[in-house]
Amino acid sequence: MKLLEERIRQEGIVKSGSVLKVDSFINHQMDVLFFDKMGAEFKRLYADAPINKILTIEASGIGIAIIAGLHFGVPVVFAKKSRSSNISDDVYHTVIHSYTHNNDNNVIVSREYLSPEDHLLIIDDFLANGCAMEGLIDLAHQAGATVEGLGIAVEKGFQKGGDKLRQEGYRVESLAIIESMDAATGEIVFREQD
Repeated sequence: MKLLEERIRQEGIVKSGSVLKVDSFINHQMDVLFFDKMGAEFKRLYADAPINKILTIEASGIGIAIIAGLHFGVPVVFAKKSRSSNISDDVYHTVIHSYTHNNDNNVIVSREYLSPEDHLLIIDDFLANGCAMEGLIDLAHQAGATVEGLGIAVEKGFQKGGDKLRQEGYRVESLAIIESMDAATGEIVFREQD
């Protein structure tokens, strides 16, 4: 998605440790009109898939997933990183390592919101090493749901999580794939896509 690449070039800040800061429009302040364009692109990319639910993880993926849910006309379920008093003990559970925060998160989804009848599009804002995607796929498999595909806003292609998931047979559609980025110069190189 050339529009996303341009926006990253304009507003993205490359930081040390392979961190790309895009919080001016994706992870802290959300440009919902831009999210609408991303949601429409996910709908175009997965128009052939029988998606009846979108799955994401809190927090940064929720905004993009909701807008995509509007385009697909389906509910959005988000995996929670903490259990609240209004969630029963009847949950699917997995542990996901956060690359950004360098910690492990116990992640849950109530069993009433994922089932074997579900055909899921899993959406997230970033894909680096693939830990969040693997955890969400694990939750889907626990529920017996079908993973139709993975929709990523920004993939760090140099970190190989996307390549690993593709090799495992998952359909991964990333709106922008970064081949390399340099914190010293701020340069970002994107992978050519069809």
